Amino acid sequence: MAGVTRDVPLAWRILTADNARLARSASAICFAIVLMLIELGFRNAFVDAAVDIVRKLDGDIFITSSSKYEFAKKAAFSRRQLYEARAVTGVESVRPLYAEWTNSVWKNPTDHTTYALQVLGFDPDQPVFLMPEVTAKLTELRQPDTIITDSRARQFVGRASPGVVSEIARSQVRVIGLAPVGPDFASDGTIIMSDRNFLKLLGGVAPHPGALPDPEIGVVRLLQGHDLRAVQQSLRAALPSNVAVLTKAELVDQESKFQAEISGVGPIFGAGTLIGFAVGMMICYQILQTDIADQFSQYATLKTMGYGNRYLTKVVLQQAVFYGLAGYLPAWAITVALYHAVAAVSLLPLHMTITLTVMSLALTVGMCMLSALIAVRRVIRADPAEVF
Repeated sequence: MAGVTRDVPLAWRILTADNARLARSASAICFAIVLMLIELGFRNAFVDAAVDIVRKLDGDIFITSSSKYEFAKKAAFSRRQLYEARAVTGVESVRPLYAEWTNSVWKNPTDHTTYALQVLGFDPDQPVFLMPEVTAKLTELRQPDTIITDSRARQFVGRASPGVVSEIARSQVRVIGLAPVGPDFASDGTIIMSDRNFLKLLGGVAPHPGALPDPEIGVVRLLQGHDLRAVQQSLRAALPSNVAVLTKAELVDQESKFQAEISGVGPIFGAGTLIGFAVGMMICYQILQTDIADQFSQYATLKTMGYGNRYLTKVVLQQAVFYGLAGYLPAWAITVALYHAVAAVSLLPLHMTITLTVMSLALTVGMCMLSALIAVRRVIRADPAEVF
């Protein structure tokens, strides 16, 4: 009997007995998998877009207000703490980054519509960005009323090439370069300027006229050979409790967790993934129920021949996994194409990753196996005497 069990791939035989039914069943499961992949992909894209600006900052450690839980949340801290941080052993430089998200109204140079964009300001003598498009324009950024616009901003805010003159906060500015920042959940694009232009154009709050406003982030670089964790602990000891001292990885993780777990992004797409999982379970359950009903007398015959519930359960589970794989392969290919098309329109970093592939495949297999465990109860309860 054990030899028959090994030699006869019963689940595969049942699956391929009717190719038309297999195609219909795989298509239905494919729909649910595409739904899950779309939800997971958008969730990852929005999180990646939110943390991308942090990855573009040239720092080892970052100083922020302890109340700042989101990058696009206004929460400045005192400039005095930058000077205190510079005195800590192991610190090479501490450079301020200024930011605005609400008062920074940009006028589309083409149709003159207005949008609030993310504006980031820094001292050109103390650059903070890893983008070569920005560092190549440091001299020009020192000039009054000059800005760098976002080459990946959403199209409706207006693509301003170098030389174009437009307005920010009703003040005239001239575009001197482009940088690939990109939109996120909070902003449709980014404008970069010098700290002095930031103060002049956005009216930053300062203790006295001409003084720079308090920064949003302090970008810290370490001297070569100094331990990251040791310097971080020294900074925490030297600075008051109203600021947070985070490594780059910690700041990225903090932003990722906020977007995924607290903001509207993560929960919405998480709920969408659960809906796709539930829909897939129902579809797979109905498919397996139909197959079991059609093959019920054969299952009863197997029980009469001495095959136990364990073997019959294994057959149904194998069948469910085969259905899941048959639906997953086309779903994966369809979703890759959809990601490419949607990313071109939305400008979000929407792409298939190994992590997303493994996660979605695990969800697919789990979805199908749970459905199988529910559907197989009919086979387990079956009494061969009643069938015959």
